Amino acid sequence: MSEPYGEEPEGLPCVLSEEVTQLLMDKNLPGDVFGAIVAATVVINETTGEVPGSTASAKWPQQRRMPLGADGSLGIAEYVIVADADLPHIVLTRIQLY
Repeated sequence: MSEPYGEEPEGLPCVLSEEVTQLLMDKNLPGDVFGAIVAATVVINETTGEVPGSTASAKWPQQRRMPLGADGSLGIAEYVIVADADLPHIVLTRIQLY
């Protein structure tokens, strides 16, 4: 989705952990997995982490899990909502592939 020039998009920035960055840079990563991870970052950003179908940790409600691919067919993405930081953001911390 493109934003009009000069306007900031709504939502919270979704940044990648080192582990996820390395996964995305892997030349052997299938294209459908790469696309699902990129799509997950967009959905996480646009929904400020309240992704439909995501689950929150009982002990740490800022930690969430969401399915990757159609009905979670590719795996699970884990992310943390850091709402109380000076610059609120979300960190995509880990990807578990099937």
